[in-house]
Formats: sequence, C-alpha cells, structure tokens
Amino acid sequence: MRGQKPAAAGAGGQKVEILLVEDEAAIAAPLASLLRAEGWRVAVCGTVRAALAQLEDGRPDAVLVDLGLPDGDGAEVCRAARRAGDASVVILTARGDEASVVRGLEQGADDYVTKPFRSRELISRLRAVQRRRSPAADRLGSLQIDRQAAQVRREGRLLPLTAQEYRLLMVFAAHPGQLLERGRLLQALWDQGGSFVNDNTLTVTVKRLREKIDGPGAPRIATVRGMGYRLEVEEDA
Repeated sequence: MRGQKPAAAGAGGQKVEILLVEDEAAIAAPLASLLRAEGWRVAVCGTVRAALAQLEDGRPDAVLVDLGLPDGDGAEVCRAARRAGDASVVILTARGDEASVVRGLEQGADDYVTKPFRSRELISRLRAVQRRRSPAADRLGSLQIDRQAAQVRREGRLLPLTAQEYRLLMVFAAHPGQLLERGRLLQALWDQGGSFVNDNTLTVTVKRLREKIDGPGAPRIATVRGMGYRLEVEEDA
C-alpha cells in the first residue's frame, strides 16, 4: 500500500497488509473475514511468538493486537511493530481494562477498540489511523511529525518538546476532535519508571505544550471545563 517494503508472507504468498493478533477463534475468524471483505490481505496469529515471527518476515501496513495473549503481553507486539516500520497499531482490549490500554499506547499503539466492538466502528478506526500514519498525512495542522525520530516541526523548525510533551501530543494526535478525560491523560503521562504524574503536572504540561505548538495553522488544545481536553485541528491547515 505504501512504498517499497519487504513482503510479509500471507495467503498464497501475497504481501500481508494487516496482521491480526488474536487468540480467540470466535473473534479472529469473523474479523479476518470482515477485513478480507474490505479488500485487505490478512494474516492471523494467536500468540506473541507467532506475531513476532510474522513481523520479522515482513512489514504489514497495520497490526490489530489483543493485549491478553496466551504466551505473553501484546504490548511486546506493539513495540516490535514500531521497531519494524511504520505500521498502524490498534489495540483490541476488554472493556474497562484502562491500565492495559495505557500500556499499549505507551508502547506505540495509535488507537484502541474495546470488546465487544461493532465491526464498522473498527473498520472506520483502522482506516483513520492508517490515514494519519501515511507519509503524506503525517501532519497535525501545520505541524509535521517524525515518529521515528520522535520530533515535531513547523515550517521546518524543530519544536523543543520534552518527552512528556511529545507523548501527550501523540495521545491527542491519535484522537483528534475527541474529549480526552484528565484521568486518561494522567495515565498516558506515566514516566518510564512507572511513577504516576499528578494533576498539577498535567495542567503545566498542557500549558507548555500549547505555548510550544502555537502558530499559524497549529492545532488547538481546548479545555473542556471539569472534564478534560480536546484537540481541534483546522480542516484547511
């Protein structure tokens, strides 16, 4: 779909466009059929080990991964997908399992869908993250995002974002126009040692991020009083 990438082996030796990592056959089989009906070539794995082998064999355009796998944590697949290339990564997770969602997002996932999910919603979310991760669309208003280097530029000028500010911006970028509650953002700002970031730190980080990204055509972080924040992006930026 994008560029000249090594082929990942799939049915009939064709390049795999979507790697589905799900150990429950009752979910994996119909979901794989749905994705194929949408025109994608799909490979299905039920374990972390099989998924890692598939990622070594080639580079899919997107990875759908359940975090609760029989031989380990699906977050390992998220990390491997990020190392392997620019695949979109969407987590499939049990409803209410917020800690798992945060863990997956911190390991490089672009979005998540809770089980049970509606098929059309999943397809829509998958297409959305693929658009956002495509080279031509890896922008946020007037900002250009280099995910491999973890850098953000505007008109060629590098913005001096801290690790926390960059991480927060990536969470917003994965959910443009959506209300993100403060509790969810707090968990997304855990540092690498697992220390929890307090509410005041979130407020300060949002303020500094606003100041650094501010400029013509830049996205706006709007405050939803008493709830959280929403990233607003100009349509014609």
